[in-house]
Amino acid sequence: MSYPPPPRTLSGPRRRSLLASAAGAALLVGCSAGPDSAAGGTPSVTARARARAARDSEGLLERYDAVLAAHPALAEPLGPLRAQVAAHRAAFAGRTATGTQAPVSGSAGSAAPTAAAASSPALAVPAGEKDALAFLATAERSLADRRAKDLLDVPGELARLMASAAAAGAAHAYLLTEGAK
Repeated sequence: MSYPPPPRTLSGPRRRSLLASAAGAALLVGCSAGPDSAAGGTPSVTARARARAARDSEGLLERYDAVLAAHPALAEPLGPLRAQVAAHRAAFAGRTATGTQAPVSGSAGSAAPTAAAASSPALAVPAGEKDALAFLATAERSLADRRAKDLLDVPGELARLMASAAAAGAAHAYLLTEGAK
């Protein structure tokens, strides 16, 4: 009758000990700095992504304002969509529950068109209402696609915010397309 060989005695730390140590070290490093901080005082990837998302929302808001300035009759159907874009801009800009926020150009929480955006020479709004809605739908779709791609490169809460804004943008593009029919 043969017996199994005796258990081997390993020297050094076990795999579980190493994994637990690595996890503990990662937690300590993660807790030592805020999510948007970086060594050396430079903006972190998260802070840069958040600032870019706020600027992107600002640019989309300028498109809404330009369309509304050219086609005031669209104010009622575009109002709720524009308000959501303004809310996204405020969220990406770091608006808190108390109403304070990081500075972003324009009026971060305003649902009314800005005068600067309405008179922007860089935005050529189509003359027809259907074409103007398609113009907004294309901008919404493009931004939603970029945010869906970008959210893979940012951590936790910002990724969830970007996913939510991307989903809203895709829904806006659909509604704008359906409204143009």
